[in-house]
Amino acid sequence: MAIFNLGSVNIDHFYKLAHFPEPGETLSALDHTLGLGGKGMNQSVAAAKAGAEVFHIGAIGKSDGWVRERIESYGVNCKYLREVDEETGHAVIYVDAAGENTIVLAPGANVKQDSEFVVNAIDQAKPTDTLLLQNETNLQPPAATFALVKGMRVIYSAAPFSIEAVKNIIPDLSMLVMNAVEASQLSSEMGVSLEQIPVPQIMVTLGSKGAMWRSNETGEVIEVTSPKVTPVDTTAAGDTYIGYVAAGLDLGMPIKAAMEWATQAAALKVTRAGTADAIPSADEVKAFRGA
Repeated sequence: MAIFNLGSVNIDHFYKLAHFPEPGETLSALDHTLGLGGKGMNQSVAAAKAGAEVFHIGAIGKSDGWVRERIESYGVNCKYLREVDEETGHAVIYVDAAGENTIVLAPGANVKQDSEFVVNAIDQAKPTDTLLLQNETNLQPPAATFALVKGMRVIYSAAPFSIEAVKNIIPDLSMLVMNAVEASQLSSEMGVSLEQIPVPQIMVTLGSKGAMWRSNETGEVIEVTSPKVTPVDTTAAGDTYIGYVAAGLDLGMPIKAAMEWATQAAALKVTRAGTADAIPSADEVKAFRGA
């Protein structure tokens, strides 16, 4: 089996700050680093480092060959990564002394996906494969529809959150993934409880508290807790979790085992600064779990 991911690719600019700036305040950064990121790419790297076969569908600027090389070095197949005239997407990420972050995105090439190219890429998948989606590219709804018709598992991260984006794609999802804030927003906007959202499975990430999964078909609920760690940088923790869950399911794990594995990976990730570059490998997670 394999994972196909229609996802964003960003060049991340990290600025370490003593605290987040107030309106009108100018701060000097304590440190600045450049890295690989984007919710989509973070999830692809996490799934690949977990041991899954991953094909990333996306777009980068023609002048950023190093981005492709970095992605491939993590084991992600870039066969379906186009190079376009638009600049590669980028993010400005502020990280404070407690490891919390604020992020500003410039989507660039991420919203210049080509519909024929995307459909042709997904058409190479098998019915037993998984399609990952997030809300940082265009063409998510048609991609989900096509994948579901093929019989694929379709997992969608509702982030960055948009109620309209979620409503447009819900009919074609196997699993909807949100954090606690997004879940509350969606329930409020739709006027329903989580169990009434018309999607077969829902997963809610709860940060340091772990995660919850619910089958809206059977009513089964699974909750897992996260190990206690001292956070350095919480950026990409959720993406690490989702990538590992997708990999676990792709490798044949039961949902609870995949969630437990993923919470360990996400907990280890937050002890490291960075995004895709800082996501741990399966061997590192194994060592962490046994520590």
